[in-house]
Amino acid sequence: MWKKHAGEIAGIVLGTALMAVSYQLFLVPNKIAAGGISGLAIILFHLYEIPVGLTVFAGNIPLFFLAWRYRGWKFVANSLAGTLLLPLMLEILAFVPLLTGDLLLASVFGGIGLGAGLGIVFRCGGSTGGTALIAQLMNHLWGWKSGHSLIGADLAIIVAAGYFFGAEVGLFALLSLFVSGKVIDFVQEGFSLSKAALIISEKEADKITAQILKDLGRGVTILKGRGAYSGEEKGIILCVVTQSQVTRLKGLVLEIDPRSFIIISNVGEVIGEGFEPYRSSK
Repeated sequence: MWKKHAGEIAGIVLGTALMAVSYQLFLVPNKIAAGGISGLAIILFHLYEIPVGLTVFAGNIPLFFLAWRYRGWKFVANSLAGTLLLPLMLEILAFVPLLTGDLLLASVFGGIGLGAGLGIVFRCGGSTGGTALIAQLMNHLWGWKSGHSLIGADLAIIVAAGYFFGAEVGLFALLSLFVSGKVIDFVQEGFSLSKAALIISEKEADKITAQILKDLGRGVTILKGRGAYSGEEKGIILCVVTQSQVTRLKGLVLEIDPRSFIIISNVGEVIGEGFEPYRSSK
């Protein structure tokens, strides 16, 4: 178990370091504020010379307090490592020089590095807080869809960047946000935004179901099955999760039933509660 945790921490360190390098090489010097608390930090750095790492750290403090208040300590703990490491890496790697002043190259390659780093953090069960945490809180408090809230929060930062640094810089920031999002999807097992999980467990289906509902907040459908070879009754669990929840889902299932059988596949489209609502063609 300790080897698994050590590997996850190492992955989060690697991911946040890659993010920090991408910020210093491409995004910060070129004023490309591609959304998030980090984007706000870039704006404040160029306007008031406030260190980027300090703003990222300070900006997450009230968010963590609200997350602890409304979602509990366990929810906060899942994001703690990445959120603390990112501002630390930003300050440690502040010496990294600007690589290019071309806004197109900076936005594309900055987005690639940022997305790859964040994808690694997600794969290791971590998070970096920021607007993702804001979106999750809005979803919990007011029922706003996390994806829509996340896009709205990021767009607000990009609009601010366009106001202070010019419309062209804002457009490049939007391009960088798009690129980073696609790379996150790729690192997280492909381009699908959602994953369908089919979990087969002989004796622990009820426990697994309860844990998914509690920890991931995702709906679950329980099917009844029977092994063709053994003839034994088996519980079959069907659920759909987001990309960032895949690692946590596999971890909690295997912790409860190490002998469970798990199938995870890409989902092209999900219509229903927690995802996209049904829209009539009429």
